[in-house]
Parts: sequence; C-alpha cells; structure tokens
Amino acid sequence: MAMAQNYKFDEVTYTPRHTTFKLIAPDNAKHVVLSLYKGGDVATDKKPLATKQLKHVGKNLWSTTVSGDLNGRFYTFNIGKGETPGVFAKAVGVNGKRGAIINMKSTDPEGWNNDKVTPNSYLLTPNYTGLTVYEMHFRDFSIARNVNLDPKEFMVKRQSTKYPGKFLALTEPWAINYLKDLGVGAVHILPSFDYASVDETKLDKPQYNWGYDPLNYNVPEGSYSTNPYDPATRIREFKEMVEALHKAGIRVILDVVYNHTFDLDHSNFQLTWPNAYYRFTKDGKPSNGSGCGNETASDKAVMRQFMLQSVKYWAKEYHIDGFRFDLMGVHDIETMNGIRKELTAINPNIFIYGEGWSAGQCAYPTEKLAMKANISQMPGIAAFCDDLRDALRGPFSDDHKGAFLAGIAGSEESIKAGITGMTEHPQVDYSKVNYSKKPWATEPTQCINYVSCHDDMCLIDRLKASIPNIMTDELIRLDELAQTVVFTSQGVPFMLSGEEMLRDKKGVHNSFNSPDSINELNWNNPLRYPQVLSYYKNLIALRNHHPAFRLGKTQLVQKHLEFLPTADCLVAYRLKNHAGGDAWNDIIVIFNANKAARQVTVPQGTYTVVCKDGKIDEDGLETVNGMQVTVHPQSALILHN
Repeated sequence: MAMAQNYKFDEVTYTPRHTTFKLIAPDNAKHVVLSLYKGGDVATDKKPLATKQLKHVGKNLWSTTVSGDLNGRFYTFNIGKGETPGVFAKAVGVNGKRGAIINMKSTDPEGWNNDKVTPNSYLLTPNYTGLTVYEMHFRDFSIARNVNLDPKEFMVKRQSTKYPGKFLALTEPWAINYLKDLGVGAVHILPSFDYASVDETKLDKPQYNWGYDPLNYNVPEGSYSTNPYDPATRIREFKEMVEALHKAGIRVILDVVYNHTFDLDHSNFQLTWPNAYYRFTKDGKPSNGSGCGNETASDKAVMRQFMLQSVKYWAKEYHIDGFRFDLMGVHDIETMNGIRKELTAINPNIFIYGEGWSAGQCAYPTEKLAMKANISQMPGIAAFCDDLRDALRGPFSDDHKGAFLAGIAGSEESIKAGITGMTEHPQVDYSKVNYSKKPWATEPTQCINYVSCHDDMCLIDRLKASIPNIMTDELIRLDELAQTVVFTSQGVPFMLSGEEMLRDKKGVHNSFNSPDSINELNWNNPLRYPQVLSYYKNLIALRNHHPAFRLGKTQLVQKHLEFLPTADCLVAYRLKNHAGGDAWNDIIVIFNANKAARQVTVPQGTYTVVCKDGKIDEDGLETVNGMQVTVHPQSALILHN
C-alpha cells in the first residue's frame, strides 16, 4: 500500500520582511488566487489591496510569498469556488470570512511561556478518575451575573462581572473563586472555536448558540471576545482565560466538532478542495452520520492530518488540557488513536473523551468507528456512559419516562455497571444492562459518568417531566441522590454547570439557540437553595479526599468493590480493605430511590456515617453499630469503619 501523503497546514508564515502563503488544494486547480485586504469586514471593505497567483509547488500544494510587512492585513484564497480564509487560519477578521496576518507572539499574556496547570495532589494523572469535569457555556455562566441579584446575597457589587458572556468572565475573581470553592478539577467549555451562527457585527442584538456549527476550527470565537473586529483580541483573551484557570489549578477542556461543518457547499474545506474532506454514500450524496447534513471523513489522509494538526495546535498554542469530541462515533478508530499518540507526546496528562455514537448512519464500517462499543480498542480515550445516565433518569428517547430516580425498578444492574466504570466485574450481569451487553471500558478511566449535559434536558427539568407534580423538596432529594451515584462511581465524574444550584431550562430539551432567559444560570439560586450547593461541594470534596472512589484500574475495582444484595430501586456496595490506600477501611455506599425507607444488611461493625439526609460531613454525622442500617427515602447513605 502506498504511503498516504503528509499534508502540512501551515498556511501563513509571517515575518516583518515577508509573508509566505500556502494552501492545500487539488493539483488540477486552474487558478489559485491570493487577495490581500486592509480590513477584515467583508461588508465594509470590499476591494482588495492586491491579488497574486499561487504557484503549484508540490503535490496538492500551492504557495506564494509577498514581500513587505503585512502585519495587520487580511487575506483570502480562491480556487474558483469563492473566497475563503483557508482551512487552517489562525487569526481572522470579524465573522471569520477573511484570514488575518498577525504576529502570534504578540497575543501571549505576560508569563504565558511559564503557564501550566498545577493540579491538586489527588490528581494522579493519567488516572483521570481524579478529575471532576464541569461542563459550561461562557454565556450561560456569566450573562446574568449582574441581573436581579438579591441585595442580601453574599455576592456584593464588587463581585459582579465586567465581561458578561465573554472569555474574560472566567478570569474574574468571582468566577475563579466559585469554581475553586466548588472543587472542580476541569472546566469543559462548549465549542469556543470560530463558529458560524452568531453575527459578530450585531452583538447588540439578542443572539445565542452553543457553537456546534464550525467555521474556522483553529481560531477562538469572536463573540466571546471584547472586540471581534481585532483579530488579536480574541486570541489574547482566550489565553488570559486559560492562564487564570491554570493558576487556580483548574484544567481547560475544549469541545471540538470535527465531525461536520456548518454547511458543506460553503465550508472552507469545500471551497479549497471540493469533496476531499467529506464522506459520500455510494450514490454520491453527502453522508449524514452527524445529523447536520454532512459528515467529515477522518479516514481520508487530508482530514485525518487536519484533525491531528488542529488538536496539537490547540494544545501547544493555547495550552489546552483536554478535548471532548462531539459525535466521536463519526470518526475512525485509527484517527482517534493517532490523536492520543500525538497528544501524549506533548503532554500525557491531556484528557481525551467523546460521544461514543453518531447521529445517523455513517458511510464507513461501524466496526472501524470510534463507537462506545469499540472503546477497548482506544486505550487512553474515554466515552460518555449513557448506560448509567438513562438508568438513573430514564431513556433519551422519551423525556416523560422515568427510571431509578422515579422509583421505577429494573435499572439496578445498569447502575451497578456504571458504578464499576463499565468494566468487567463478577457481580455485574451485563445481560440485564440497558444498552451494553458486555463491558465496554477496559479501565474505568475510559468511562465518563453523568446524569445530564448541555444537549438534553437538564436534571431538574427531566425530573419534573418524568415525575408529575414533583415538589421542590423531592426535587432536591433526587438531584442530590443522582449526583451521589455519579460522584461515588469509579468512572470520571461529569456535571453540567448550574446543577449545583438547581438549574432549569424551563423544560426545553434542546436549547442550542434558545435565549438567555432559558440558558442562563440564576445566581440567586445559591441563596435560595444553599443546602444544595453545600451538598455538591462536600460531595466533590469527599471524592477528592478519598482514593477509594477513584481507583482507576479494573483490577483494583474487582479487588476492592463488592456489591451488597440489590433490591428494587436500591443499590448498595462496599469498598473494602483501604481501597486505593484510603484511610477508611470499609466504605458502605447505599442508594435508595424508593419513597419509603429501607433496611439494609451490612457487615457487622461500628460505622461512622458521613452522608445522610442531604448532609455530608467527613468528620462524621453519627455512629451506628450492628448489621442493619436504615436508608431514608430517595437518599444516599455513606458510612465507614
């Protein structure tokens, strides 16, 4: 087999004396034209300063060099399909229609060369089970920070934000202190590359999108910057955000969407090399495994190398600590393993995970795709556990159908599988697990445990939809019970921002373009429900302080985790013999989703209760003796000896 061509996507190389432009484009292109512009706004600066033909300098490679200092100028390429900044622009003008020529070093904040995250001592990476991943959207998190604040609240005026909806909001003390106090180890930021659906020239008008509509993959989104017209501002402010989080010991995980583009015909991929980056069905139509009208072809050399170089660029230029792959099941296994290898060479602690499914049938063999069922073939890569998610709250396909949290029996074995991190365990009967009839994770580090995320009903809305007439006190009990399952399980815990303050989205299932009134966090809620925020903080701290909950190895889980007899809507287990070197000898964890108390038999002993009735205290809430404990309705009980 002939070796695949090695594509290098360094399109613009700037020096004060000259700038070299390169473009990956088909050999049979008749004319490849570079246009230079003074401004970056296509609506106001329409006439180019100059145009120049690129020369064919190698297989699928075109290039030209322009003399003089072009710093601050803008450019486009055109192979006859329309103007484009190319596929690997590193800086762009407003709305990303033109590439920008800048000195990237000038965008580095002070001390950037020394920037790195200093993880807390319990993060023994690459045992990623030590992370708590907090998924957030810049706008959701900060846009309402200054709105309707109760004057009695602890957040006084000096703790409001200057930068609502911006990268810089996460550099402010109120945000950093909140995240540190909560105890999370990583923020998973929703897509922050330059996306298509928000008009950056009209930010005074209401616009909202999650950002899963890629335009320029290697440039930060302009609407999250204080000045989308200045190409350097968005880059510098993104780096300042990363630096501030790193100083707080918090990692930054970037949500990447390589599986599709906003559209096909007008994408930068299609404008530079038609049909090269996408998959097509046998009848020549675009394949739609993404559910968005097109799917990229990671199995093709040009797309594979684009992805490899793109993640390496974010890791090196922006110091990104992890990547969440949207619809990872659209990509092929070989590409994902190549990404793991390349990123490990840069930093072995970079965390890689994704959705182990596609949104439709891909034009590529399923057994070669990075599906959840194939995770065992991708060491060092994790997938979301919809098995545990739906066992807790009910199926993705029906918002109104409940499961364990609704007091409906039948999901207990699926919950047990999630507790082991979807690994092989002698006490888990996978024939009774909801979606996976065999273990799909080789190690628990490959399993992301969660109960809700951005692209579905948040937990409170799902509980309201699946349990008619539910009252606030029951909502709180079930919210806390759900997260206790997630945070005491052996996978990597993941939560949606705002769940710690009983966030809701007014029942909207898919709020990707809903207004702020649906998506924003209500910063009065921590005052209204202080016991919930306190519970989350203590729950995260409990996991952080006790290695028994984050063993990281299947062998250790099999050795130390022992399930107690299961009953309808009740799951219990023991972490025994100082699991993972824990100071506590035996830890008993019991989840009771019934509306009545349950008696559970435990090994004879004297135990200290550390979690009971919505309270967590590692120093102990009470002491119990004997072989019987009572677990109150819709709650978790954790005790140790």
